[in-house]
This record gives sequence, C-alpha cells and structure tokens, in this order.
Amino acid sequence: MRNTRPYATVLDTIGWTPLIRLNAITRGIRTPVYGKAEFFNPGGSVKDRIGLPIIERAEREGRLKPGGTIVEGTSGNTGVGLAIAAALRGYKCIFTMPDKMSQEKVRLLKAFGADVIVTPTAVAHDHPDNYVMMAKRIAEQTPNAILANQFYNDANSEAHYATTGPELWEQTEGRITHFVAAAGTGGTVTGVGRYLKERNPKIQIIAGDPVGSILAAKWRDREAPVEGAPYKVEGIGQDKIPGTLDLSVVDDYQTISDRDAFVMARRLTREEGLFVGGSAGLITHLALQVARRVDDPEACVVTFLCDTGERYLSKLYNDEWMRENQLLEPDRATLMHLLSQRGDSGPRQLVQANGGMLVRQALGLMRLHDVSQLPVMDGDRCVGSVTEYALTTRGLESTRFLDATVGEVMDEPFPVVDGDESVDHVAKQLSRANPAVLVSDDDEVVGIVTRSDMLGYLMAR
Repeated sequence: MRNTRPYATVLDTIGWTPLIRLNAITRGIRTPVYGKAEFFNPGGSVKDRIGLPIIERAEREGRLKPGGTIVEGTSGNTGVGLAIAAALRGYKCIFTMPDKMSQEKVRLLKAFGADVIVTPTAVAHDHPDNYVMMAKRIAEQTPNAILANQFYNDANSEAHYATTGPELWEQTEGRITHFVAAAGTGGTVTGVGRYLKERNPKIQIIAGDPVGSILAAKWRDREAPVEGAPYKVEGIGQDKIPGTLDLSVVDDYQTISDRDAFVMARRLTREEGLFVGGSAGLITHLALQVARRVDDPEACVVTFLCDTGERYLSKLYNDEWMRENQLLEPDRATLMHLLSQRGDSGPRQLVQANGGMLVRQALGLMRLHDVSQLPVMDGDRCVGSVTEYALTTRGLESTRFLDATVGEVMDEPFPVVDGDESVDHVAKQLSRANPAVLVSDDDEVVGIVTRSDMLGYLMAR
C-alpha cells in the first residue's frame, strides 16, 4: 500500500495516481467509466511524470551539466514537472508560455524559482515569437542550457509507456476496453496507447481535440490542408503535429467545443468532487459519448483527469470570465423567478379587463398602469386580450368604437404558462402576434410576462 513509509524525495511520490469510478455524471449510462486522477501527482498534473525522465536523459547524454539551465516552451504543467525535478537536481529553469494560459500557472512557475516569458498566442507555429520557437532560441543563446523539447523528446512517451500504461492495466485488472485522452505533445496517448495495445490489441485508444486544433483533422487525412483557429482549452491540441505523437496508435479522434469541455469540468467538480481543468472536462465529455455508444456493462472506459482546477480559478471557474467568453451555460431561470425579480407577488399585481368594460375604460386602465396590453378575464379564466395598439388604431378610425365593450372587440386570449417553465423556452413563444403570456401557479393566474418584460430580464441577466 502506498504512503505507509517515508519517501526519500517528493519525486518518489509521482505516479500510481488513483483510478476513480465516476457515478453522478454517468447516471443512465450502463458502461462503467473511471477517471485516472493525475492531479494527485505532487505538481498537480500528469506532466510530473515526464519532468525527471527528460532531465535524466539529458544528464546521461552529457548535454546537461551541474549548474545548467533547462529551457522549455510549456502551457504550464510541463514547466511545473521540470521545475520540481530541477529544484532537487540544482538546475535553473526558463520557461516560455503563450499569453492565453492562466495567471495561476505563471505564478506557480515563478514560485518554483523559474523565469517565465509570456509570448503571444495568435502567431504561427514557426513565427519567432511562438513560445516553442522562442524557447529554442533562448536555449541556443544561454550558456550551459538545454531545451527540454517535450514535443520531440522520446523520453516523454517512454515515461508513459513505463508508468501510466502499466498502472492502468494493473488497476483495471486488464479489463480496460477504451482509453480516452487528448494530445498536447502526444506523449500520453502514444506511450499509454502502445503499452495497452501490446497487452490487448482490441483496446480502443480514443483521442479528443479542441475545436480549432488540427490534430483530429490530420488523423483523418494526413495530407489535408488544415488551418488552426484559437480555442480556450489549455494544454491540449496543436497547430502542427508533434514528433512525440504517434497517430497510428489512435483508433478514433473527435473534436469537442470549449463550452462542452468547460461545462463538463465544472460538473466533475460539483457532482463528483473532482477538481479538474478544462482538458479533463474535454476528455470526460468524450468518454461519456463513448460509454453511451458502447452501452455494455462489461466494458471499461477510462478517462484522463489531467490536472487540478486550481490552475483555472481565474478562467473556467470564474463566472465573469465564462460569461465574457460566452461559455457559461445559462441558469435555468423560471417565469416565477422573473416575476419575483420584477416584484410581483400575486393576483393583485395582474392588471386586467373584463368583457363588459368599455374600450375607453380599457385604454384608460392601460395608461394608468403604463402597460400596452390587458388580459380579458372571466373569473380565473382568460377569455381574450386587448392591446393598446389595436384599440387606438380602431379608435382613431371611429370614436364610436371607444364605446364598444371589450368583449365585442377582444382578440385571442394570452397563453397561460406554468410558472416553472424556463424563461429561455418561453422567450421563443413571444412574438408580435403573441405579445404576452399569463403565468400560473397551482392553476391560479399570478402574473403576466410581456415581450418588453422578457427583453429587459434577458438583457439584465
């Protein structure tokens, strides 16, 4: 059993992360789904696994000497893995990062003593200001420095072949049927995929890709001309194929939107108690799709929970940032919530007409209460409706119309909608021909919602 004895260093605690069954988010799915919780590593991510192997290879090859400097272009997590190992080996670190990465990652790397250079995200992969290209240049210009080169370093995939793959095989007792992951460098997919397929060629390796990355498209057609586009998920996806990614290992490659990734990450946190980042959300969203399609209680789907959500408190766990980027699923506000926000409290708030009222009286009532329409009520039942526009138009044509009764000139009644109905659903029902709905609670009409009310509420929200 782990942790029953002291460890020599923190590096010995890397790996053997727990495999946890997902229960809440898989309700209704017969196929069991498990999450490999890589945020249990000391640096909070799967990238802890590759830091020391990269350094040890450079030492064996004589490229990294005492007092040397490790340079790398990173989305943050590889930098942490390298920084932890470098701290114990006495090396300096310089990291370049795209500016789309969270400030938490920048501060974390600086906490380990690394120098961090932030570069623009929106540049081509071969542009001098690209974070990978800048790291190469810094490594070349810095005495006694090496480039960790995670995108083209076989130590990356070999670390996962040696550790992550065997762990999954042992933890599932060889029952794993589907491994779902995503590629940034491709080291995890390649290393784990190769190991598992050696043990059982029938195991499916499924990869997820953010919308905007080119990897899924290149898997489908290696020669297809594909241009990348910006996306918000961090640490996975690319605008070129990394050398450490073996696409032949992948059995299926699917694209997932930022919204789906972030919504699932938040669900994992709130429903499963697993505080993870956006990449874990993307992979898990895909894993549930796979599990539904397989629909077999004897199968075993494993999703990859890459890193901790603590790195994204200013982003995907910040409602304001999510709204600014149009990524937050709207709350399911109901009509009763809208009425309460407006201050309505019951039937007395409903301004109404009856069939015997004169048109001039109905118009006066609308002006008094500053409304543009009235339901025509017969007790608790809506029997018709009148609008200011229709009544004034006909009144201007003939003043005798003003002395007609409402019952003689009224239009169709407003629809009556249950107060528990979603605001977003009802908003689609409102139109010029249907300018309002009546809201009921326990079969009693308690208020009215007009097009103007709805627009004001949606704008405020």
